[in-house]
Amino acid sequence: MRQLTCMQVFVKAVELGSLSAAAEELNISSQLAGKQVRALEQGLGIKLLNRTTRRQSLTDGGRIFYERAKGILAEMEAAEALLAETRAVPRGRLRISAPITFGSRALAGAIPEYLKQNPEVTLDLSLSNRTVDLIEEGYDAVFRTGELPDSGLQARRLAPYRMVLCAAPAYLKTAGKPKTPQDLQAHECLVFSHTTLRTAWEFDGPQRRESVSIRGRFSTDNSEALRAAAVAGQGIVLHPHELLAEEIAAGRLVRLLPGYEPVARALHVLYAPDRRMTPKLRSFLDFAVQRFGPG
Repeated sequence: MRQLTCMQVFVKAVELGSLSAAAEELNISSQLAGKQVRALEQGLGIKLLNRTTRRQSLTDGGRIFYERAKGILAEMEAAEALLAETRAVPRGRLRISAPITFGSRALAGAIPEYLKQNPEVTLDLSLSNRTVDLIEEGYDAVFRTGELPDSGLQARRLAPYRMVLCAAPAYLKTAGKPKTPQDLQAHECLVFSHTTLRTAWEFDGPQRRESVSIRGRFSTDNSEALRAAAVAGQGIVLHPHELLAEEIAAGRLVRLLPGYEPVARALHVLYAPDRRMTPKLRSFLDFAVQRFGPG
């Protein structure tokens, strides 16, 4: 830390034009300022400043060192500011966006715990399956499923979204059970129109990963509507496990293709890149990773 203090005096002396001006800015004596610059020169083994009674100037080595020292002090200042913010109490309004199924079935149930931990934060949760613009629409963070495009946003990876393939007993009685993913091409599939799942489904099988094109007469961007259609016997559905778990347990839906595991959907929480992150956002991101993270 002593070397950083000496470096700070040297940088101020260069920027303000004299050791006396640097000493006044830093609220120390001119004698101490001169002593600290000399100590810095001795430690580095080079002369940094040419000093006379009338003026000072940088040596060649001093000019090189000044540019580096200025950057080091700026980074130190940023690090200290960041540390101060981590100690600050999270407060204020958070605007969060999430897909409908994850938001209603998982996130909404966890939010009371977050608010209990952070009593000075209020949270506004918007549920939508469209791709919202985090910056233009003023959100602090958004949850996204599927592979991420190169958007310039920062992302924290969460646990993949587990999927399950199901159909109602009434549908299977009429159409029969598929034995392989390719058999799905001959079945009525319920189409989630919002993502790439609208055209193809992927499975990890005994030998390799398989992708199969699907089709169906019923499509929607609403998860609850697809679940209801599946229970009513309209066709086969590929959907998040947490949305269908109760229906499976009650026997209203039957799991299919036991030898093939539907490929899980990636899940991330995204936020704008910012070196001065607010305490409220940092606290929410840390909570999201702790509650829904890959660990």
